[in-house]
Formats: sequence, C-alpha cells, structure tokens
Amino acid sequence: MRMARTLVVLAVVGMLSGWSLAHDGHEGHDHGDGKGKLSAHDQLKIAVQEICPMTGYKLGTHGTPLKVKLGEETLFLCCKGCLKQQVNPKHWATIHANFARAQQICPIMKKPLPKNPKWTFINGNIIYVCCPPCAKKLGADPRAATKKLDELYMASLRARQPRR
Repeated sequence: MRMARTLVVLAVVGMLSGWSLAHDGHEGHDHGDGKGKLSAHDQLKIAVQEICPMTGYKLGTHGTPLKVKLGEETLFLCCKGCLKQQVNPKHWATIHANFARAQQICPIMKKPLPKNPKWTFINGNIIYVCCPPCAKKLGADPRAATKKLDELYMASLRARQPRR
C-alpha cells in the first residue's frame, strides 16, 4: 500500500500544475436533487474520502462538503474557502489510500488489489483494478462499474462500524 501511495503522490504532484479546480455549480448545499440533500453515492464517497484534499480537515466539520471536479475525478472539499487553495499532495495521497482501502478488490476479478493497482476514472470516480484489461471492462458499462464501487464502499464502511 505504501508503494501505491507513493506512486499516486508522484503522479499527482506531476499533474497538479496542469489541473484546474472546477466547481460543479453547487454551493455546498444542493447536490443534485434540488432539496439540499446529498445523493447516496455522494454520501458514500464522502464517508470513504474522509478528508479535504486541501486542508486535511474531516469532511462535514465545516458544513455540507462541496462537490468539485479535479481533473477527471469528482471529490469533496470541506468548504468554499478551499476553492482558492492548492491540493496538498499529502492529503491527496491519504484520500486515494482511503479509496483503495475501501474498495479492497478488483471489481472484475474479485481478488484483492495488488500492491500497485492500476486505476481508471469512471463517472468521476477513481476505480482501482488489478490490470489494464480490467479497466477496459469497467469502461464498457460505467453505470454497473459505479454501482459495484458503491457496493464495495458500503461493505467497507459497514465493516468499520463497531459491533454491538
């Protein structure tokens, strides 16, 4: 996992200068349904992401997280103030380690992710795979890929909850 984290940091640091922060038009209150509620997918992603890529603050500590697009990826910031900040590579690496840890398996092969998993972006989500052919298979059905990712995230979040 440490090697994967290092690779992500190196990739991100190399790309950050070319990335722009694109606000998705929402003001941190309404995320798609017009009622100020986050979608189930967004809620899962926030729970797995855990922290803001700019400040490292826990998402939700400054109100409803703000949905933004960073390159091909949709992520959440802790507040509007972060729209003016740069991505912190350390927080970026932590977020991607969180995503990989929550996903745990290649959605195609259903085997644990390797130490250095490949990844693809589908519908704004980073999805880790064991090999490039699996990434191509995921891209063939983006809706199913997103649904599978949500299932993996949900299973991971449930496993983290203390048992009563």
